[in-house]
Amino acid sequence: MEPPIKKIEETIMGFNYHEVQQWVLKVGTDLFMSLLILVIGFWLSNIASKTLKNIMKKSNTDESLVTFLGSLTSTALKLLVVVTSITQFGIQMTSFVALLGAAGLAIGMAFSGTLSNFAGGVMILVFKPFKVGDFIQAQTVSGKVKEIQIFNTHLYTADNKVVILPNGPIANGNIINFTKADVRRIDLTFHLTIGDSFDKAKDMLLAIVSEEQRIVNEPQPFVGLGAIATKSIEVHLKVWVNTDDYNSVMYDLNESIYKSLTEAEFHFLVD
Repeated sequence: MEPPIKKIEETIMGFNYHEVQQWVLKVGTDLFMSLLILVIGFWLSNIASKTLKNIMKKSNTDESLVTFLGSLTSTALKLLVVVTSITQFGIQMTSFVALLGAAGLAIGMAFSGTLSNFAGGVMILVFKPFKVGDFIQAQTVSGKVKEIQIFNTHLYTADNKVVILPNGPIANGNIINFTKADVRRIDLTFHLTIGDSFDKAKDMLLAIVSEEQRIVNEPQPFVGLGAIATKSIEVHLKVWVNTDDYNSVMYDLNESIYKSLTEAEFHFLVD
């Protein structure tokens, strides 16, 4: 005796019971295989990206190139997995490509910023205005470069905040790289009251500088008299230090100079 559902389909809906059963089985199998390809493919993509990063790190590859290529590899492999999954589901790639072509203009407009960020990442990698580990200022944000990915650059600020900046605006904007050069100059300015001896202040500043071993001798330290106002004089101190020592030397100099000039009865004028 034929199943009731078969009679209903044949008499009312016009479907063949066995054909429907085979179609459901095929669609279910294709859907399962597509999901399986996605899960396994994404997992393998992450492994491949991490393996590539480890290989490049062991070969002493530039850290900027490591993070960029790792991100690019992961994205490309996942895109390939998605295309393979769609094909497995039974969608013809010729139709899929035709659909993408028809929507190409809209997609291009929607992703123009993304493509710009990708191009910016390539420019950063090629021209190297900064690399991973540098301390930079870009887009009014200062921080240490942690990662350069295909679309974004990750900065860690001095208080350990993570700032994610798009590569496009960074590549096309002004960049200040504080650590690219080996040495940096510390510029300090002191306002002393009229009547204080500049020569004495100069000698004391040079003596303090000579005791600081982290200050380099070339270029030589400089002490000069700046603007002269009705109540004060400006004393400028310029010294050069290794880039890594910049902050520590600056704070130590400020402390030593303040203590020494105060003990010598110099009078600082506060604006």
